[in-house]
Amino acid sequence: MLEETCARLSGLNSRPPVLICTEEHRFIVAEQLREARQEHAGIILEPSGRNTAPAVALAALRAIESGEEDPVLLVLAADHVIQDVERFQQSIESAIPYAVQGKLVTFGIVPSSPETGYGYIRRSPVPHEEPNSVFSVEEFVEKPDKITAEEYLRSGDFYWNSGMFLFRASRYLDELKEHRPDILAACESAISGASKDVDFVRPDSEAFLACPDESIDYAVMEKTSHGIVVPMDCGWSDVGSWSAIWDIAEKDDFGNAFKGDVVMHDTSDSYIHSDGKLIAAVGIKNMVIVESDDAIMIADKDRVQEVKKIVERLKAAGRPEAKVHRKVYRPWGYYDSVDQGKRFQVKRIVVNPGAQLSLQMHHHRAEHWVVVSGTALVTNGDDQFLVTENQSTFIPLGISHRLENPGSIPLELIEVQSGSYLGEDDIVRFKDKYSRV
Repeated sequence: MLEETCARLSGLNSRPPVLICTEEHRFIVAEQLREARQEHAGIILEPSGRNTAPAVALAALRAIESGEEDPVLLVLAADHVIQDVERFQQSIESAIPYAVQGKLVTFGIVPSSPETGYGYIRRSPVPHEEPNSVFSVEEFVEKPDKITAEEYLRSGDFYWNSGMFLFRASRYLDELKEHRPDILAACESAISGASKDVDFVRPDSEAFLACPDESIDYAVMEKTSHGIVVPMDCGWSDVGSWSAIWDIAEKDDFGNAFKGDVVMHDTSDSYIHSDGKLIAAVGIKNMVIVESDDAIMIADKDRVQEVKKIVERLKAAGRPEAKVHRKVYRPWGYYDSVDQGKRFQVKRIVVNPGAQLSLQMHHHRAEHWVVVSGTALVTNGDDQFLVTENQSTFIPLGISHRLENPGSIPLELIEVQSGSYLGEDDIVRFKDKYSRV
């Protein structure tokens, strides 16, 4: 979905995008951009999520600091589905003149049903100006109940709140200064103390963590006198749940949508997703089943939002599933934890061409490496040598070592760790190409 969001910009007269994410997502974001061959203007790493108002403030400050002359910013989320890209782009193009003039544009999705899962925007009854396609914003309203949503739909004065915006960087910062100077001050301090490492921009952590948690809607759009709404009808969906994916997915004759290795009998109106294992479904209706490397989720399709309750219980129990995925992205590639026991762990490691792990050592574990495909350049203490397909090597406990891929194809190997402690924090780095501590 991130790749699709970036691809959606093709055809617009736009510069490479700036991306904003947290530290935890930095490598998967960088890898997705690399795979899509998507140019970008940097990845800003929030020390911790503080909602959309501070996030966009960081991007606006960074854009101006980088020497761009008060650019117009198009703010997009990475979890939207847009089926008609041409109409999406037409709405953006039609809004640009208003943003250039100093307006803060939000895009209201023309509702197709009385949706209770979205917030709404109420427009003014009179157009902001001709043509009859731009309106002043009267108010933002929270997610309604079913009866209220039906009233909104009948009135014709309400749009779904898309969370997409268009405005000049300076205009947004001026509005923050007027309505939420505390947010602006924290973000200015965070950007002024930022450090840059490879593709990543790291705002000052202490300054940013002092920033209030607030959305653009609450911080600016509900208070400004310069807000307008441009209607957009482009097959939009905010895919915030598995049931939303079922809504937009292609379905069979029984109302089922599925992906992966799935076999069904007497099953209807369900969404079934397999990342690997065969899922066999018999006699179920209105269900969501999702299988991944980490876990399997089974839920009533009308109650999938309650997965948050499961996450809360996992966190309270200290379960690792609430903290880490089995597949973990790194700047050099990724690893997949295949199996583990009391004193061993098995990983499948993939290193991108030309990439290398840090020069490091471990206090509590030794490692065996078996190359499955590609060629590895191994540093083992004072020795350096090549290990090719079907060959292996052993890294003793306490010895400095490094793994590199000097070739032009991905390096894939199996790593078997053995020792008294196998945590990821048992790494002492001596040198690192990616400036990690």
